[in-house]
Amino acid sequence: MTEQSARPTSRDVARAAGVSQATVSLVLAGKSRGRVSERTAGLVREAAHALGYRPNLAARNLRLGRTRTALLVVPALTNEFFARVYTGAAEVAGEHGFGVVLYPSPAGVGPARDPFASARAALDGVIASSMATGALDAIRGADGADLPLVMLDSDPAAPGAAARVNLDVADGMRQVTEHLLGLGHRHLVHLASAIASWTFDVRADALAGAVRGVPDATVRTVHAPLEVGAAREVVERALTAPGPRPTALVCDDDILAAGACKAVRRLGLRVPEDLSVTGFDDLALATAVEPELTTVRLPAERIGERGMSALLAVLDGQRPETGDLPVRLVVRASTAPPPSISRP
Repeated sequence: MTEQSARPTSRDVARAAGVSQATVSLVLAGKSRGRVSERTAGLVREAAHALGYRPNLAARNLRLGRTRTALLVVPALTNEFFARVYTGAAEVAGEHGFGVVLYPSPAGVGPARDPFASARAALDGVIASSMATGALDAIRGADGADLPLVMLDSDPAAPGAAARVNLDVADGMRQVTEHLLGLGHRHLVHLASAIASWTFDVRADALAGAVRGVPDATVRTVHAPLEVGAAREVVERALTAPGPRPTALVCDDDILAAGACKAVRRLGLRVPEDLSVTGFDDLALATAVEPELTTVRLPAERIGERGMSALLAVLDGQRPETGDLPVRLVVRASTAPPPSISRP
């Protein structure tokens, strides 16, 4: 007997569980809810496990006209946050017999070369970060335009997406600002990302709105690329500009915050005694710098999981889960009350 002929079939599972092949198909495809009792579904799963049954995905894909492949479009994976998004998406995909193909932009946010002769033929759908829309345009040109699209961290009012999965970044920035204002800071500098993106616009609006609620508080915005060296140079200029020196630097992400901390030290100042510094993302970098960063923790794996789940729901004609994912301020040693005397 060959290995192929010895492989258990859905008929073997049905016989062992005492059910029909149709019931086996529903249970193992994850479509049994409301159609098959939990007891029967449990018997099918136990029988499949005991027999070592694995579905013939190639035959099923041919029958359904699906590749069971999703594309994840992100900036370059040198950014830890997007590597974690991929981890979450791939875990959910694997549980449903899907694969995830990565499509990173080599320059981080610009277009990449389309690797598919036919995106429609190679993919079932696309999950994309709003920070990689240049790369997305390459995929959704020509024949890929009708692929189901799930957008991550993107404008809810923008057209074209079958579903959206957003983080509550506005609340995250409000948490940061309220933390600093509560410590007594009134002169803030916002070290904003130079990347044009909805998520960074929302952070800026939330910061400005929180500051407006405090009569004597001010915020000045400077922009920098998402690089430690570039952030350091921008912050050095901001801290040596004429006028009162700020007492807190509010950074759009942890990479910018690391550059800000370097700038503070180069100017002979201390974090947090002379200036408080905050980040956003809670990357591994946040606890690698000294002092450790006060930052906003974003559930990167969770947004990847939710994005893949939303795509699977769209493909099955179901309504995806809605609601922004909550974020949380993590207070560490990089923030403290402002110095009692500021430089004139």
